[in-house]
Amino acid sequence: MRNPRTVKEMLVGAKDAAELMVDLAYAAIFYGDEDLAREVLRLEDRVDELLVELRAVCMIAARSRDDADQLARVLSLAVSIEGIADAAEDIARVVLKDLGVPAALRDDLRHASEVTARVKIRPENELEGSRLKDLELPTRTGMWVIAIRRDVDWVHGVDGDEVLREGDVLFLQGPRAGVDEVRELAGAPARELPAPVERGQLSNLDRAVDLVVELKNVSEVAVGLAYSAILLRDTTLASEVSAIEDASDELFHQLEGWVLRAAKELDDPEELRGLLHLAAASERIVDAAQSMCRIIEDDGTPHPIIAAALSEADEIVAEAIVAAGSQVDGRTLGDLALQTVTGMEVLAIQRAGRWQYRPRRGTTLRAEDRLLAIGPEEGPPRLREMCDDERPEGEEGWIEPVDDGEED
Repeated sequence: MRNPRTVKEMLVGAKDAAELMVDLAYAAIFYGDEDLAREVLRLEDRVDELLVELRAVCMIAARSRDDADQLARVLSLAVSIEGIADAAEDIARVVLKDLGVPAALRDDLRHASEVTARVKIRPENELEGSRLKDLELPTRTGMWVIAIRRDVDWVHGVDGDEVLREGDVLFLQGPRAGVDEVRELAGAPARELPAPVERGQLSNLDRAVDLVVELKNVSEVAVGLAYSAILLRDTTLASEVSAIEDASDELFHQLEGWVLRAAKELDDPEELRGLLHLAAASERIVDAAQSMCRIIEDDGTPHPIIAAALSEADEIVAEAIVAAGSQVDGRTLGDLALQTVTGMEVLAIQRAGRWQYRPRRGTTLRAEDRLLAIGPEEGPPRLREMCDDERPEGEEGWIEPVDDGEED
């Protein structure tokens, strides 16, 4: 496979690889899988290679002061992507260094709104011999294939032309409801998750674990909103990312206190080191997201290649306005199961000028709500159709196609 040759291709490659690293790193934590953790380190080398090449190309391409100013914004985005990749590497090293992860953390991750699943394709299945893009798993089940283990080899950066084989082990991410749907297609029996353990009075360790999970969640939201802010050139979204960064700082400070309290209660407080490493990595991801937003917070206009790259990545950001009387008006996100039906995950809702990020399943959509969602390329038209959003592409809020020509 040839190396990327344009700035856009290198940005897309680095962005997709960094996001895959985060997904695989948390999957490694969930399964205690050292092989997955080593794959994260291999991907980090790939991101480094892309970004070194990107910097060289930008330096060569700068023919004037204006060129330099514009390409500086591209490099700024690259630095933020590098920060996300480095944080993912640190998450993977929690497994490789055997720092210890409390069982309660794995249980909390298993019952999160978005989970990581591992599914093997059995002899009797409906997936073998099909290309991923033909199967449309994100829109059928809400689950994304983030990596494939094939015998002793790994396939990451999985594209739509990948043909699945019997014996492939799929690593997927998406809503809990989609796990058994994929298992059925793979010929595997349903595996209903046991109900979460009923907690009595929360222990200090419970509180620390809950804060780590919350930091993970806010880091994912911050990155999605940062890409949305850049793509839509929305400074109010950039402000929301800054607010999330402030909140993540406070969460981390609270976590330190609960970890110190928990250490007094445990026979082996060493497992708390893993919690602190995970939390610190998540906080750095939020910092990187905030740094991205500086691209649109100053007076200049981001280089069009940035918008082009963000709109051609594996997952793309889209918005939709809820029309009165549409099939989503007055219904909850849980009832609509948008992630399963469209493949799009709703990151945030703007209502009456205020943002609500990571909305819960019980959130009821209303006319004139502005939804920000992330998902596969085929997802946005389906989401807009459900919302009766009939605006043509190119109107306010939509990014027009950008021709990168020879500008790179």
